[in-house]
Amino acid sequence: MLLAIKDQLTAALAMIELDGLARRMILCPPDLATEHLHAVISTAGADACVRDAAGPGLAETGIETCITVEPRLQPADVSRVPACATEWILLTSGTSGAPKLVQHDLESLTHALAGRAKAPTPVVWSTFYDIRRYGGLQIFLRALSSGSLVLSDPAESVVDFVARAAAVGVTHISGTPSHWRKALMSGAAGKLASGYVRLSGEIADQAILDSLRAAFPNAIVAHAFASTEAGVAFEVRDGLAGFPSAMTGTPASGVELQVVGETLRIRSGGNARRYLGEGAEALQGPDGYVDTGDLVELHGGRYYFMGRRGGVINVGGLKVYPEEIEAVINAHPWVRMSLVKARRSPITGAVVAADLVLADEANGAHTRPAAEVVTREVAARCRQSLAAHKVPTVIRIVPALEVSPSGKLVRPVA
Repeated sequence: MLLAIKDQLTAALAMIELDGLARRMILCPPDLATEHLHAVISTAGADACVRDAAGPGLAETGIETCITVEPRLQPADVSRVPACATEWILLTSGTSGAPKLVQHDLESLTHALAGRAKAPTPVVWSTFYDIRRYGGLQIFLRALSSGSLVLSDPAESVVDFVARAAAVGVTHISGTPSHWRKALMSGAAGKLASGYVRLSGEIADQAILDSLRAAFPNAIVAHAFASTEAGVAFEVRDGLAGFPSAMTGTPASGVELQVVGETLRIRSGGNARRYLGEGAEALQGPDGYVDTGDLVELHGGRYYFMGRRGGVINVGGLKVYPEEIEAVINAHPWVRMSLVKARRSPITGAVVAADLVLADEANGAHTRPAAEVVTREVAARCRQSLAAHKVPTVIRIVPALEVSPSGKLVRPVA
């Protein structure tokens, strides 16, 4: 069953109804490009489509059986008898081309929930993510197991979504660091009284962790590592970027972490089963570990994320990780978020450039310094903290940075 549904509530109801009945559910995020739809259908072997009024029609899908549904809630006397163990097919973000199709099942998707004690008080979850993405699906499953869920709406501004979440008393909320930077920049985050604030999907640098701690002084601020392929690996609640080196080599909660060279690898029951498709690469290595493609460095008994293996900038033969430089830039009190990228150079092949979005206030001050003062101070910080080849040669102040539908900064393809 291809779930080509635009509305999140309709999609949520369809997932609940079809699990245990459909042999395979393919969760299409609402932003799936039309040019990739037929490849997804073919690779997944979809027999039928469930859509809503805004979803693709019969001709667009090319599937003979296409059912249109709506999110009308009504009581029903239905005897549910599972007919099979449903495969849940998730799509990767496909930032550099067609998305990959990743096979999970309910056991792998709920691995992180196994053995969790039930919350003593009602939990109201919310998330900036779409629930067809892995991060959002994790929150959806948590809400089903212990509480309720307030869904986001892609047509809704950050301010309106956060206000709505605050109005209904959301207690637990998650998003990417980029989601949270936008919420902090809008001033909307102050409306929330959540007791648990979670980050995942991107590197959580010290600046965003400190900003959330200041915004939510009475909340647990946690950052988690998870991916569509590797599943949920760990959660860190100590307020510090990175994760303790003691977490590697010692299985915890059925998850094993391993660093080979600079690469983080994960083995657990939460790993996806495989990639779909003829000739698809192996998702797990021969030893059962998933290579995350995320690079880490050890400093003082703690591993810090450097960035993605495919995102390295080559400056005269020297490696530069954009996220490492962004962490330094984001620590400036007047910088809300930044994006570091390569700029062509006839001498070194590439140099480092940075775009900055500035905050409206910092440490209680509302009068922002002139742009040239901020850029000068950012450059000085970079020179003090980074090797010369990592220091941006161009620093620009921009009004906003593009964030993908999955909540991550849109980065140029390396």
